[in-house]
Amino acid sequence: MSDPVTPITSSTPLAVAAQDVAPRQKPSIYPPPFAAMMQGRQKRVLGDLFGLQNFGVNLTELAPGAMSALRHCHSRQDEFIYILEGEVTLITDAGETLLDAGMCAGFAAGSGDGHQLVNRSSAVVRYLEVGDRSAGDAVVYPDNDLRADFVSGQWQFSHKDGSPY
Repeated sequence: MSDPVTPITSSTPLAVAAQDVAPRQKPSIYPPPFAAMMQGRQKRVLGDLFGLQNFGVNLTELAPGAMSALRHCHSRQDEFIYILEGEVTLITDAGETLLDAGMCAGFAAGSGDGHQLVNRSSAVVRYLEVGDRSAGDAVVYPDNDLRADFVSGQWQFSHKDGSPY
């Protein structure tokens, strides 16, 4: 039987244990002061490891008190989450919903419904997040003076009035 982590090429593995993937070095791509609000969130970028380009997959961990992101909605990007471990509060325009292991939620592009996860429990929460990488995506943050535009494969952040950070 072959080793499941034998690389397809010198840099692309066939399979890995997700928990063994090193966490992303930069905790957040948000500009200050928003980046500091992501304390306690750790992402293991899984999709990039396999060279996936059409969608991203992350194994995300939230320490007690941490949040997934600022409450946001995408214009063109669909998102999906699946809770692996723990209990987390999903906050949307409709209010709050408690999610626990085995539950999932999806956020359709263009819905205008802002969403975020907040760990209000005393235990770590782990979940998979999946999102596509649609060109021309724009993100609105209804609770913050922030917007983001996906341009040439990079997120560009600005104030809601369009002035840069």
